Amino acid sequence: MEQKDANAGWGNVRQSPMKPEIRSQRVPCPLLLSGGTMYLALHLLLAISRLHHGSCQGSEFNLDGDFVFGGLFPVRYKPEPAQTTRPEVVNCLERPLYMKGYRALQVMRFTVEEINNSTTLLPNVTLGYHLFDHCADGHNFPAVLQVLSTDGSVITRQMRRLDNHKVIAFIGSFSSTETITLAPMLMMDLFPMVSFGASSSTLSDKLVYPSFLRTVPSSEDEIELIIHIIKHFGWNWVAFIGSTSAYSENGLELFVELIHNTSICLAYYDLLNGTSQLKTVFHKLDMLNINVIIMFLEEQFAVDIITSALQLNFHNKVWIAGDSWSMNEQLPKLQGLRTIGTIIGVTPTVVTLPGFEAFVYQSQHRGDSVHTDKGSCNQACVNCSSVSPEDVIKGNPTYAFPIYSAVYTMAMALHKALQCNQSGCNKSQTVHPYTLLEETKSLKFHLNGVFICYDKDLDPPARYSIVFWKTSLYPAEILSIGTYSSYPVHNLTIYNERLYWHGNGKVPFSNCSVECKPGHIRQQDGLHQCCYNCVKCPCNQYANHTAGLYSCLKCDTYEWSNAGSTSCQQRAVEYLRTSDGYSIVLMVLSSFFMLLCVGVAVLFAIHHSTPVVRSAGGSMCYLMLSCLAASTICVLFHFGKPSVLSCTLRNPAYIFFYTVCMSCLFVRSFQIICVFKMATHLPRAHALWVKHNGQWLVVAAISLFQLLLCITWMAVTPPLPTEDTTSFQNQIVLRCTVHDFIVSSLPLSFLWIISGLCFCFSYMGTDLPKNYNEAKAITFSILLFCLSWAIFFTAEFMSHSKYVQVVKAVVELSCLCGIMFSYFVPKCFIIVFQPLKNTQEYFQASIQSYTRTISRM
Repeated sequence: MEQKDANAGWGNVRQSPMKPEIRSQRVPCPLLLSGGTMYLALHLLLAISRLHHGSCQGSEFNLDGDFVFGGLFPVRYKPEPAQTTRPEVVNCLERPLYMKGYRALQVMRFTVEEINNSTTLLPNVTLGYHLFDHCADGHNFPAVLQVLSTDGSVITRQMRRLDNHKVIAFIGSFSSTETITLAPMLMMDLFPMVSFGASSSTLSDKLVYPSFLRTVPSSEDEIELIIHIIKHFGWNWVAFIGSTSAYSENGLELFVELIHNTSICLAYYDLLNGTSQLKTVFHKLDMLNINVIIMFLEEQFAVDIITSALQLNFHNKVWIAGDSWSMNEQLPKLQGLRTIGTIIGVTPTVVTLPGFEAFVYQSQHRGDSVHTDKGSCNQACVNCSSVSPEDVIKGNPTYAFPIYSAVYTMAMALHKALQCNQSGCNKSQTVHPYTLLEETKSLKFHLNGVFICYDKDLDPPARYSIVFWKTSLYPAEILSIGTYSSYPVHNLTIYNERLYWHGNGKVPFSNCSVECKPGHIRQQDGLHQCCYNCVKCPCNQYANHTAGLYSCLKCDTYEWSNAGSTSCQQRAVEYLRTSDGYSIVLMVLSSFFMLLCVGVAVLFAIHHSTPVVRSAGGSMCYLMLSCLAASTICVLFHFGKPSVLSCTLRNPAYIFFYTVCMSCLFVRSFQIICVFKMATHLPRAHALWVKHNGQWLVVAAISLFQLLLCITWMAVTPPLPTEDTTSFQNQIVLRCTVHDFIVSSLPLSFLWIISGLCFCFSYMGTDLPKNYNEAKAITFSILLFCLSWAIFFTAEFMSHSKYVQVVKAVVELSCLCGIMFSYFVPKCFIIVFQPLKNTQEYFQASIQSYTRTISRM
């Protein structure tokens, strides 16, 4: 809300206070040596507290009243280009008329008159004013010394006498720099100072500026709005250009602080001074590919920068204007303005003042030209009579309502302090300046449809308009494209359709890096977080830009994703379901095999006394068939969701039953050798074998030993259902897992040993009688057993899919079928289709033939 801080010039570094020697001597009223700002500010405090009938009293800068408000306005004003190195004489009468300041002064006069005409606000109290022309930033207060002087001499011993004063509040000043300079003098006595343009957030510090308040939002609100605009259009690579004024320095400090946790990067900033070369600045902006420039500086300096940009062909940028120059009246008239790009600005919301135009015309008609003789202490305006009412009315209205509300704020506080009601006010009530300050803290009222209130720092709510300079017209037209307010809630509205961008009509690009594609994350490149490379997220990870821009998120255990994904998918849970085709076929085959086992057992039971059944093992055949059927039942547990029971039955139980069956074949092959060979060579051993049923003892011993191994397996490391989450990206395979390979391999190793011995004995009996020779059958079943399990181990090594369990079920069923079809089915064929071979005579003939053959050898 600044004119602002023009004393900074192009690099007016804030002046170091110089305390001049104070002497009781005459000081020329309209002239003052520059320097000694703090000292002169103290005199201003005394000036507004000591109204006497001096040479200034006849001016329209003054209006007498029961209570008086002081005011400071830049009626004649010229920005000072540089810091002075020595005291200089400043003559306000030589400064040009500044229409914005002159209009502001008229607004205060209008407001006081409106309040004096009111029958509800301060009904029997008359307000007055004592106004000063602030013609230079921090250098000139001749009106103060004129008011303080007696016959032209300043009497310094009266400086601190503040009792019984009429001036109870001060309206002003305009910029942050002059306000910061003046405020400490007023703060010492809690003198209310209401600024209508100083927006520096430094002034919100109530420990330093306890009686300062303002009617414009602070710079913090303005910077927040600028950041919202940058975010709205997706920019993150911006520059900040300011001056060395308090306004710009505070804005830069706030901007750096507020973008700290955002995606915005300050690519370049410069606080320009008297030695700054704009050509170099523009070159740096082009080298850094910055297309959005925040111009947060005083009005006149913004005019210089835009003019230089046109002259230096610095084009096609987005310029974000601070409130100090966003409504400038000079720049829209520049030729070729459209070539510099797009100008977007922020400005306090303009509120119309009903009756102001009529007041200006009436003042002109009455001859209220606000002028006196030129020697009247900064209260002279020798050229104001030439100003037409139209010039005043058409002037920049930005700060009209802030001045209007500032006067009303103090009037409302005075209304409460005087305990006013419909019948009038208590004029006998003593009102001190600090009394108004206390009343101000609790003020809440509506003024021209606007709700007026102040927070704990005595700052008002933010109310801004967002404007766009339509440079396609000449002169450029300033249009409203949005609004921003912080009360009662923060609300930002931007009408994008009202914007006409330069170039191709699309939002200009001003980012350090191109936005990453979906499924990619940022990898910072350099110091700025806005500069990055895009990296694709690997498998089973995904990029969620809402959750984080710089890291991939891992999928859950039950989820998966491809490389470069933005989300995870549910992993399919795989196992051999009973509804699968493979499962159905294998279950049907297993059921058929169990029926076959039952059928063979029944057939053998019917022909139990026949030579074929007896030579096959007799009663031992039923044990073998039972174990084959039990093993087949174990095969069925490969289907369905794995559980502790199914894992136990499909692994240890199968191995145990198959070992019992294999032990019977082992005994059977050994018994044939014993009958035909050991009976001759080892008759005593053969007798003991027959006497003590050696075959059953061996089967029992092998079975018990295998049972012990299986129990040990189950006790130490039982096979348990587990979820294989590593073998496949998009699947979770449910399987039975053995955690201790050594313990779990003992039962299977023992089975392989029995199978090997069985194979050896069967090979030894290759020359026995045909009817008793089981070598081919046993050899075939053993070979099929070895081949099948070799296939399974190969499949399990190469793959971990659910179909490995299909292979295992087929392998186990094949081993069972090997025994069934090589050992039992041929005997069933003889019983059913070759009954002549199932006679005692046929077997005796085979034995006699074998005996004769042996005797010849």
